[in-house]
Amino acid sequence: MVTSRFSKLLVSVIFSFLFISFSFGTSSSVHGGFLHCLSHHSKTSIPVYTSNNSNYSSILESTISNLRFNSCTTRKPNLIITPLCESHVQAAVICSRKRGIQIRVRSGGHDFEGLSYTSDAPFIIVDLFKLRAINVNVKNRVVWVQSGATVGELYYRIAEKSPSLGFPAAFCTTVGVGGFLSGGGYGSMFRKYGLAADNVIDARIVDVRGKILDRRSMGKDLFWAIRGGGGGSFGIVLSWKIRLVDVPPTVTLCSVKKSQEDGATKIVQKWQDVAHKLPQEVFLDVDLTVVNATGNNKTLLASFNSVYLGAVEKFRIVMKERFPELGLETKDCIEMSWIQSVLFLSGYPLNVALEVLLNQTQPKTFFKIKSDYVKEPISEIGLEGLWERLLIEELTFLTFIPYGGRMSEISESASPFPHRSGNLFKIIYLVSWDEKQDHASEKYISGVRNLYKYMTPYVSKSPREAYINYRDLDLGQNSKNGKASYSQASTWGRKYFKNNYKRLVRVKSKTDPDNFFRHEQSIPSIAY
Repeated sequence: MVTSRFSKLLVSVIFSFLFISFSFGTSSSVHGGFLHCLSHHSKTSIPVYTSNNSNYSSILESTISNLRFNSCTTRKPNLIITPLCESHVQAAVICSRKRGIQIRVRSGGHDFEGLSYTSDAPFIIVDLFKLRAINVNVKNRVVWVQSGATVGELYYRIAEKSPSLGFPAAFCTTVGVGGFLSGGGYGSMFRKYGLAADNVIDARIVDVRGKILDRRSMGKDLFWAIRGGGGGSFGIVLSWKIRLVDVPPTVTLCSVKKSQEDGATKIVQKWQDVAHKLPQEVFLDVDLTVVNATGNNKTLLASFNSVYLGAVEKFRIVMKERFPELGLETKDCIEMSWIQSVLFLSGYPLNVALEVLLNQTQPKTFFKIKSDYVKEPISEIGLEGLWERLLIEELTFLTFIPYGGRMSEISESASPFPHRSGNLFKIIYLVSWDEKQDHASEKYISGVRNLYKYMTPYVSKSPREAYINYRDLDLGQNSKNGKASYSQASTWGRKYFKNNYKRLVRVKSKTDPDNFFRHEQSIPSIAY
C-alpha cells in the first residue's frame, strides 16, 4: 500500500513538473487535468514524454519510416504515452475522452500517410511499442501476440517453438502487428491461407469507454470490423489470438529477370492469365523497374519472383506445364526452410542468424505509395504505354501481386477486406527519393500520380479499389480533426471496402457514436 501511494505521488509530482512546459492549445489546466487523470486511473507509473524530455525525439522518430512526415513543419504530438500494461491504455483512453484530447495510436509506424503519428490539430500519441509480448502454444497451434510486436518478432517466436508451423504475414519484418492485422495483411502465403486477419480467432480491445473486451464481449460486429477495417476507428486493439498454419520442411524461392529486349511485354501479358490460376502453394509476383542498358540507354526490367511451398523439382514441373514462356530453370531457384525464406524475402543474406528478426530498426526514406486492383488482363498496347511512362518516371517501382487461390474462395463480406474473387492481381505503385527539398517531393509524387492516372482504363471501376493498409490521402480524407460526414468519407471508404463500408459505418455508429477514435481516413459515425 505504501509503495502504491508513493508511486502515485511520484507520478503526480512528475506530471506537475511536465505540464508547466507546454499546453494543448487551450489552457494549462486542461493539460494538467489530463495528467492528473492518468495518475488517478492507473495504479502504476505511466511513461509520458514531452518535447522537453531527452527521449522525446528518439521515441517519436524511431518508427517513422516515411521521412515526408518528419519535417520541421510537421505538427508534433504534445505528449507521447508508452503504455507498459493494458491498464495504461485504458487510462489513456478514459482521460483523453474526458478531457476532449485527440489521440493517435501507433504500433509499428509503417503508416504510409503518417496518420498514426501526425494530426492537423493538437494531439497525443499512444505508442504501443512496449506492448510486444508473444505467447506461442504449439499444441493448440495458436499465438497470443500484442499489437506492439513486429512481424519479425512473431516469426522468430514461432520458429523458436516449431519448424513446421508458420503464419501468413508480411514480407517486411519491421511492420507492427497491430496495424498490419487491422488492415487485413498479406504475404507470400496468402494464396494458400488467406490474409493474416482471416486467421485471427480472438482479440482484446480497449473500447471508447476504456473497457477491455474480448471476442465474446465485443460481439460479432465489432470483431468483424477490426479484422480488416483499418486501424484507428474502433478502439485500441491490445492483442490478437492467431491461428498458426502448416509450413513444409522445404520452401523454394526463384527469380527470373526479363528485359524489354528479352520479350518482357509478352511474358508479363501471359503472366496475367497464369499467375492467379497456379496452385495455391505458388506465389509468383512481378517487379517492374527501369535499369541502365547499354550506353546511356534505359530499359524496363521485369523480375518474376516466386515462393513455392515445396521442393524445387516439383515447382519446376509445375512451371514447365503452366508457364513455359518464363523459361524457369533449376539454377534460378534455391531451396531453404520456411523461416529462412522469411529472412531472404526481407532482404537478409541466407547465412544470417535468425536473431536479426528481432531487429526493430526500420529503413527510412521519402516515399509515396498507391494501389490498384486488376480484374481483366491489361492489353499489350496498355503494357507498352505503361513501359513508356515508367521510363519517364524512372524512380517509380511497380509490383504486380497475384490473387486467386484461397483469396477467391473467401466471401468478400467475410471481413471488411473485400478484394477477393474476381481480382487477377493488385498493383503497388512506389516512388522513393532521398532529397529533402519540398520541390523534390512535389516532383516525384506528381510523377506517380500521373502513372496512376494513365492506368485508369485498365483497373477496377465503380469503385476504383484500393488497399486500406496502403493508405492514400489522394483518394479523399475527412475534414480537419478527422471529423467527416458519411458522404465525405464514402469517397475513399468505398474504394477500400466496397459494400462493406456501410456495415463498418453501422458498427462505428454503435460502438463509438461520438467519433472519439478518428483520423483523416477513419470510419465516420452517423450518430456524430
